[in-house]
Amino acid sequence: VQLQASGGGLVQAGGSLRLSCAASGRTRSRYPMGWFRQAPGKEREFVAAISRSGGRIDYTDSVKGRFTISRDKAENAVYLQMNSLKPEDTAVYYCAAGEFYGNSASEFDYWGRGTLVTVSS
Repeated sequence: VQLQASGGGLVQAGGSLRLSCAASGRTRSRYPMGWFRQAPGKEREFVAAISRSGGRIDYTDSVKGRFTISRDKAENAVYLQMNSLKPEDTAVYYCAAGEFYGNSASEFDYWGRGTLVTVSS
């Protein structure tokens, strides 16, 4: 399974970006999917996750009310709408997929290469 994330870029504080991620390859079924991020000098952290059906969604506290995760009902594709961006959101964002739903990196089996989001103040 290969994951390809896109949509990163440079944006001013208060702006918006929409990240996209599509799974390809030997995908057997709809996977739970998630987004993680890693800022320079910091560990990778959970951002958001969505279940196979989309019926369960979780966010890390720092993005609640600003970020929205969604998925394509027909395919293994996931999106992250990021509004009211802050400089502390600057990081490489990774999409992930796995067999089981979770909010830790160890629970996801497949990872994309990441897309850089830079928020200027």
